[in-house]
Amino acid sequence: MSKYTKEEILKQARENGVEFIRLQFTDLFGIMKNVAITLSQLEKALDNECMFDGSSIDGFVRIDESDMYLHPDYDTWATFPWRKHLNAQTGRLICSVYKTDNVTPFEGDPRNVLQKVIDQAAEMGYGFNVGPECEFFLFKLDENGQPTLETGDEAGYFDLNPIDHGENCRRDICLALEEMGYTIEASHHEVAQGQHEIDFQFGDVMTSADRVMTFKHVVKTYATKHGLHATFMPKPVEGICGSGMHTNMSLYDLKTGKNIFDDPNGELGLSEKAYNFIAGVLAHVKGMCVFSNPTVNSYKRLVPGYEAPTYMVWSTSNRSTLVRIPASRGKGTRVELRSADPSCNPYLEMALCLAAGLDGIKKGMKPAPSYDNNVYELSDAQLKEKGIDCLPGTLEEAIKAAEDDPFIKETLGEHVFNNYIGGKREEWESYRTYVSQWEIDRYMINY
Repeated sequence: MSKYTKEEILKQARENGVEFIRLQFTDLFGIMKNVAITLSQLEKALDNECMFDGSSIDGFVRIDESDMYLHPDYDTWATFPWRKHLNAQTGRLICSVYKTDNVTPFEGDPRNVLQKVIDQAAEMGYGFNVGPECEFFLFKLDENGQPTLETGDEAGYFDLNPIDHGENCRRDICLALEEMGYTIEASHHEVAQGQHEIDFQFGDVMTSADRVMTFKHVVKTYATKHGLHATFMPKPVEGICGSGMHTNMSLYDLKTGKNIFDDPNGELGLSEKAYNFIAGVLAHVKGMCVFSNPTVNSYKRLVPGYEAPTYMVWSTSNRSTLVRIPASRGKGTRVELRSADPSCNPYLEMALCLAAGLDGIKKGMKPAPSYDNNVYELSDAQLKEKGIDCLPGTLEEAIKAAEDDPFIKETLGEHVFNNYIGGKREEWESYRTYVSQWEIDRYMINY
């Protein structure tokens, strides 16, 4: 049941002086798009009668089938806090995309992809909760308003003023998010200079994916207001930690609400289905990488020594592992995937996480024993002896891993898979043929 009715949204919009509404949706590559309408068109939009040209969006449709409809999710109704001092407030609704008949969900819409997997989980009696941890950097701007790599920040993990110069910006972001309905559980300076994390309360997977997209929008908006540039680029600075989007996940029984992963009598307090879920994620994680770590730059974060996982092992205590089981039990029992980064499309990343875990449950998969020591201390020979595999090392390797796992295409559908992989192949080819400053500095004089 929706949190708001059509009449309530119209009433709130009129009473709060909303004059513009942004109908937001997300393209295949995780970039937020929007169609802006005035208050006079809001009722039409709420009746699913707002159209847009899908041929203009990467990976959507051909020009001869371009007319598409936006179906707003009433639960996502909100007004932007940063517009409140203006006479004309701005509201927003997050939308799913429908085909020309206005009845059929568009198979290329990432939100519809996620909904399809949610429905599959529901058929098994499960709901899926997710708590993402999004890290980001704040950088200074130069005299032309362009981002630099300077932070003006000497802080480290959990430090505070006067050396955490992003604290005021981070505070304003938290207050704005709370005004938009988020429950902020923690916000703090991260390990690297200029790096920050804001953790919001877990929720059902669709709400959490929507919140990630809104979170990015809010962070970038308030960074600009503070004369800074916010980036969710995974590894903007060489030699320091990059930004991740650790994804905390739990299944619950749709009838009772009980956490399916929790079992006080099970080994480590985990249920058999929790182990199945872990095994499913590990079985498909290499194929998932091009979606959870979607850029050339993503693989410069996934290297030993900077807190990001590279090896496919799991543990209850070891933070060097790919999958970690945090200490909390009961309702808080969860599985944490530590490889994903915030440049990903959260709808596709979370859809694949859920589908992979469900595949593990359906097939009764068993994970290898947990590895509780520092996996980075193992030599190549020791890794081979223990049968420990590693994640793809480049975007090219990640593309091939996705193509080698039929489950990935089956989950996402041919339209999404083919268009997404095609875009990533173009990205890799552009990078592969680009002559960088590093090459000029290294080779120009010597050869």
